[in-house]
Amino acid sequence: MSSTDGNPTPAEAAPGSLPPASGDASVAASDAAVGPQQGRTATRMARLSVALLLAINLLNYVDRYVLAAAVPRIEHDFFSPDDPNIDSWMGSLATAFLVSYMLTAPLFGWLADRFSRWKLMGIAVIAWSLASGASGLASTFAILFITRLAVGIGEAAYGPAAPTVIADLFPVSRRGSVLAWFYMAIPVGSALGYVLGGMVAEHWHWRWAFYLVVPPGVLLGLLCFLMPEPPRGASDALTQTGRRTRWADYLSLARTPSYVLNCAGMTAMTFALGGVSYWMPKYIHFYRGEPSLGQVNLIFGALTVVSGLSATLLGGLAGDRLSARWPGAYFLVSGAGMLLGFPCFLLVLVTPFPWAWIFIFLAEFCLFFNTGPTNTILANVTHPSVRSTAYALNILIIHLLGDAASPTLIGALSDRFQGNMNVGFLAVSGAILVGAVFWLCGARHLQRDTELATTRLGNS
Repeated sequence: MSSTDGNPTPAEAAPGSLPPASGDASVAASDAAVGPQQGRTATRMARLSVALLLAINLLNYVDRYVLAAAVPRIEHDFFSPDDPNIDSWMGSLATAFLVSYMLTAPLFGWLADRFSRWKLMGIAVIAWSLASGASGLASTFAILFITRLAVGIGEAAYGPAAPTVIADLFPVSRRGSVLAWFYMAIPVGSALGYVLGGMVAEHWHWRWAFYLVVPPGVLLGLLCFLMPEPPRGASDALTQTGRRTRWADYLSLARTPSYVLNCAGMTAMTFALGGVSYWMPKYIHFYRGEPSLGQVNLIFGALTVVSGLSATLLGGLAGDRLSARWPGAYFLVSGAGMLLGFPCFLLVLVTPFPWAWIFIFLAEFCLFFNTGPTNTILANVTHPSVRSTAYALNILIIHLLGDAASPTLIGALSDRFQGNMNVGFLAVSGAILVGAVFWLCGARHLQRDTELATTRLGNS
């Protein structure tokens, strides 16, 4: 039996469903009520769920940045070296992925609010892994372009659903830290993508970088079908259940200041970071004259792992710890990181190598510091019945207005200014400051929006 919106309430959850897992007193009481053994089993299953979602998210970002690392080798196979639009064409591959990803995410978010998220994610992971393998088989640039569109559709089914499963397993007081572990996959997976793509492209062929992600993707996708679905809102103090979700419920997102300002800040950050990260290996190798592309990808990947991993985990922990003193802490730590990251990025453009690596590390650390807090905000200020859709709408906004255009823009400016990629980097870097302003403005709304989240449906 389920509620009328198709989502089981905690009391009506299937026998295999999970109560929230954390070290909080509320969860301890829940564990005591169902028995020590069941409580321990639920906690183990929650941790296993996070581990599986983290592994999938790692593969997700490995797949995205394998392409960025292999760009110089791919363009060598498909274009003449004197093609005046070569950077524009290669930038369009990133745009193709992001366009299909952002446009189909709202559909999959809507489905994830109504059907089994684990089954949806299982299908998605297998689909995008096979599409990625097809990228390696592409015999023309047009076919490669189409396969990247297909990869984006597969990842769109995963992105909105995964964080909502974590939100249902862990309460507000723990979400920032747990989601930080999940989003740790962004820097670590991106770095592994750079390293894998760079090394495989240099020592074998760029096509093998895409083939290698297929087996682990299919295996992880199959594991999703073995996972029990947690009841929606299990870790939230719900005051409204038992009715079908209405369009007005989705419109309530636009009346939530924290959600709107967070999306605006994430859009600005994504516009800058997405464009720069796509071109950074080529920028260092060709424009800045570092001789070995494989070594560039290895160093850049290693710095991304260390800076991104530490910043993501520390950002989530800082948000959780400081929120007891400052209710808007998730916004404050995000905005502060952006303000510090902007001058570090500018110093990358003017500092000679190898010293520029220091500022690359510092810029990445500051810009990744917001990852856990900003995604926690999305979970905390939205009702569980529309949470997957809220994440999907966020995906649409931040990519449509963010990095769907910036890789192509940087490539076009590079072509226009005879390969001077500094022009493109400077053109998009101002968005870092814009993101900081939006996040700092959101701090005063966060406490109230978090308190109202479980009561804010439609006209309620």
